[in-house]
Amino acid sequence: MVDDVAPYELMKLRLLNGSHQALGYLGYLAGHRYVHEAAQDPLFARFLRGDMAEEAVPTLDPVPGIDLAAYQASVLERFANPHVADTLSRICTDGSDRIPKFLLPVVHDQIARGGPVRHAALVVAAWARYAEGVDEQGRPIEVVDQRRDAIVACARRTREDPLAFLDDPTLFGDLRDQPAFTSAYVEALKSLRTVGARATLQRWLGDDAMPGVVQR
Repeated sequence: MVDDVAPYELMKLRLLNGSHQALGYLGYLAGHRYVHEAAQDPLFARFLRGDMAEEAVPTLDPVPGIDLAAYQASVLERFANPHVADTLSRICTDGSDRIPKFLLPVVHDQIARGGPVRHAALVVAAWARYAEGVDEQGRPIEVVDQRRDAIVACARRTREDPLAFLDDPTLFGDLRDQPAFTSAYVEALKSLRTVGARATLQRWLGDDAMPGVVQR
């Protein structure tokens, strides 16, 4: 028992649930279908470690009795467990409910403190790319969301207006007007369309090898 549950809840939401969202859309676009497949992929594991350590952890209040480095490692270990057999399509469900709760509070806090948001910008761009409803091989994606029609329409408008996906202030607040976020977001969305999710992750992580163009 603890006197205040809030720091523990915030840790879980921003590290575990937020990492689910970071893994889901990018993993699906890259061709993975299960959480453990994506989490066992060294490229995705590196991205999740960076996302948690560089963007999420600095926004947390002190969590008494918790080793945050150990907690982050336990999140990755849990995700990589093949016996859970959780699907990426499940954690991609209802992004309009999950992203504003688990990921965007980190973005808003980091912008307020002048911190980094590059990992989160890539995740939101991957959500937008996923919400177009077609994967990198041209196969349909079943977008399951309580706001599906609006989400898909905004995602498809990003071909002409890259920031169209951010138009709904009930989801994104003022992020469309925050260059610290939009510059990375637009770069990520363009990269996802031209070289695909895996190559974009490599670029984000500073890897030199870049595959050819994937235009969809």
